[in-house]
Amino acid sequence: MYYGVARRAIDLAAAGIKNKTSLAVSRSMAYHPGIQHAFAEMALALEPVEPLLEKVAGDWSNGVDHGANWPAKIVSAKYHAVEACWRIVDRAMEVSGGAGMFRSNELERLFRDARCGRFHPANTFLAHEIVGKTVLGIDLGEQPRWG
Repeated sequence: MYYGVARRAIDLAAAGIKNKTSLAVSRSMAYHPGIQHAFAEMALALEPVEPLLEKVAGDWSNGVDHGANWPAKIVSAKYHAVEACWRIVDRAMEVSGGAGMFRSNELERLFRDARCGRFHPANTFLAHEIVGKTVLGIDLGEQPRWG
C-alpha cells in the first residue's frame, strides 16, 4: 500500500510540475535544477522498496524458512516502505506547493495516508524492538519486555 501511495505522489507531482511556472524560470518549473533534484530524491527513495517488498512477499509465498527471523523481515519491509513513502509524499507536497493542502487535491489524502503509516502496526518503535531483539538473539516473547 505505501509503495503505491508513494508512486502515486510522484506521478501527481510530476504531472503538476510540468505546468507550474515561476517568474524566475522562463519555462516550466520542471527545468529548475532544485526541482529536478527533488524528483531524483523521490525516485531514489522509491527504487529499493519494490525489490525488498517483492523478496519478502516471494519468500513468504514460497514457504522459505527464515525461522525466527520472519517477524524482523516483515516489519523491516513495512518500515522501509513507510519511511520512503513519508519522505516521498512530503517532498511531493513541497514541490507542488500550497495547492496540495486542500482536500480537493489528491496529494492531501496521500499525505494523510503516508503519515498514518508511521503509527500503523508495527510502528517504528515496535519495528526497532523486533529487529533489534532478533539481531541480538533475544526471544520476542520474553517477559517482561523491558527492565
